[in-house]
Amino acid sequence: MRKALVTLSAILMFAVFGSAQTVDEIIAKNIAAKGGMAKLKAVQTARFTGTADFGGVQADIVRISKRQSKVRLNITVQGMTMVQAYDGKDGWQIVPFTGKKDPEPMAADDLKVIAQDADMDGPLMDYKQKGHKVELVGKEKMEGTDTWHLKITMKGGDVRDIYLDADSFLEIKMTGKSTRRGVETESETTFGDYKEEAGIMMPHSMEIKAQGAPGTQKITITKVEMNTTEDDAEFKMPAVVPPPATETKKPESGSTPPKQ
Repeated sequence: MRKALVTLSAILMFAVFGSAQTVDEIIAKNIAAKGGMAKLKAVQTARFTGTADFGGVQADIVRISKRQSKVRLNITVQGMTMVQAYDGKDGWQIVPFTGKKDPEPMAADDLKVIAQDADMDGPLMDYKQKGHKVELVGKEKMEGTDTWHLKITMKGGDVRDIYLDADSFLEIKMTGKSTRRGVETESETTFGDYKEEAGIMMPHSMEIKAQGAPGTQKITITKVEMNTTEDDAEFKMPAVVPPPATETKKPESGSTPPKQ
């Protein structure tokens, strides 16, 4: 009897611990759920077109991504287009809503954020080679759904928490902390409406809540294009054209020069 109990105990222990998931196993299932490593790596460029609701303000958006960490985001509101871009080294922006029409370099904190977001594959794929650290926090309920909670410490020190649906292994939520101008801020992004695009599962709706910002930003993707032709010049900061010099009119011959 005692031997039978020991054997039963061993079986139960194997059932519990033998079914446990490791970080790398969960990430592998996440990659497979999206379409597999080969299909994801085959995408060299991606263009996303959609709309955004910034607390009642409607906008049209176009995001272009390219390998080697290049990204450009155009946000058009009432005929004015804001641009944020990163060419793999330098980040820049045009913010016409503040009266600035010329491109300008990004601040160091903003540059750090856009450099991380320029990674086409996201932080989980090849995380060790990228210098990130991923920890399995555990299995958690999120609004009634079982999720795997992964904590990512980015190479630069920022922390992100990603929640994967325990059944589909697709991302359903991500929270992040970053420091801007000496102040730590938090953001939360919820992913939904997954659809297949050329064999790859992608979210077509996102809701973003940022600490200190009013309301929720809602983004809807209406069109996805992959392996489009994108010139590297799209991601580089344009040269600022100086205003034309004003000519000083010379006094006509014989005229009396103005008094000093």
